[in-house]
Amino acid sequence: MEKNIALIGAGYWGKNHLKNLYKLGALHSVVDADDEILAERARDYPDVNYIRDDGEIMENGDVKGVVIAAPARLHYDLAKRYLLAGKDVLVEKPLALTVQEGEDLVGLAEQQGRVLMVGHILQYHSAVVALKDMIDRGEVGDIRYIYSNRLNLGKLRVEENVLWSFAPHDISIILMLLGREPVRVTASGASYITSDIYDVTVTNLEFRENVKGHIFVSWLHPYKEQKLVVVGTEKMVLFDDTSAEKLFIYPHRVDCENGGAPVVQKAEYYTQDLDLKEPLREELVHFIDCIESRKAPRTDGNEGLQVLRILERAEKSLKGEID
Repeated sequence: MEKNIALIGAGYWGKNHLKNLYKLGALHSVVDADDEILAERARDYPDVNYIRDDGEIMENGDVKGVVIAAPARLHYDLAKRYLLAGKDVLVEKPLALTVQEGEDLVGLAEQQGRVLMVGHILQYHSAVVALKDMIDRGEVGDIRYIYSNRLNLGKLRVEENVLWSFAPHDISIILMLLGREPVRVTASGASYITSDIYDVTVTNLEFRENVKGHIFVSWLHPYKEQKLVVVGTEKMVLFDDTSAEKLFIYPHRVDCENGGAPVVQKAEYYTQDLDLKEPLREELVHFIDCIESRKAPRTDGNEGLQVLRILERAEKSLKGEID
């Protein structure tokens, strides 16, 4: 594989991109302003080009794409900078911190003829791909409700609240599973550690045909939980990313016979056999393929913009503004 990808940011999450790009044989250079981080990464991967100033990347024709794993507040400026330099861009979630910034990036990518992809990693998870396939085949029936819990203790942030840090993943999955945007978004939450930085939020989503869902996120929680539940007319499905067996299918039914009271027909759950692959690796392979084929990514700029719209609507609701 050609070494034509530069990684921008090698810190908390960037180090995972580094490992996968290195193993794929696609890593050209790593850029980070922190000398200690660069020194630490160089100990693990000594035969990589590490630089503090990205000017070399901007002008290097061998670098076709960049992966931006910098803090969220820098996403817009960095993505815009590299798009203008003629690079294809994969930017970690969220795409930007406002819808206006997201629209600017999407428009710029189209104008420049560049690939713009967002790191909504769970769309590349084997279990989520299998769940989407089940829904598309009609196995789950009509979807009634989807909810997710993304809970942990830390990592607390001050540049973004827990809604923007945790919820993009689940918003992205729910939009993908349903294939449409909600007609109404409301949210509630609370800040306990840093003033005006929400530590806990619940976002309620209302879709056409009485389909609803909610997303509960918190970084003040005693244990880690990453679950998404889909309730359908034929089956109920649990995606539990902290479990070894990721996908649990519950073929419960609720029957109403001759106008009588609803009767619950419970059934034993079973797990879905999966060919589990590392989601981040699959995401990066997809980005590289899009660079080579010039096709639109699964999580392209427009998909990232959809997520931004919902985040912004939820943020307005948190502040008491009506959706």
